[in-house]
Amino acid sequence: MDIQILTNQITRRELAAMAAGQFGDWIKAVVDVKQGLMVIGGELHADMEAVLLGQGSRQEDVWGINLYPAQAGEDWIEFNSMINVRPSSGNRSRGVENLETQERIRSVVKKWIV
Repeated sequence: MDIQILTNQITRRELAAMAAGQFGDWIKAVVDVKQGLMVIGGELHADMEAVLLGQGSRQEDVWGINLYPAQAGEDWIEFNSMINVRPSSGNRSRGVENLETQERIRSVVKKWIV
């Protein structure tokens, strides 16, 4: 699947179909929490991160996640990506350690996935 910056909302059903063609029951995504952008479809979070950085996003605003469209509640968003490791910014793991940042990510996802 090609990398795409979302410009229109998509449903979880559409996202599940995209996931099935890639990793099965999940799909990688990268969000820009400042600009409210979301990219899906890449094999690597780093490739999608590069797309957003090329569009003018700032590194500190870009976070990698995994989405599990069939999961219920907040478990459908997994905060796990190598691009999230930023010791100089206080994020020392692949997860997103700051709860406010997690909420901002959820907000961007809700904007694009209905």
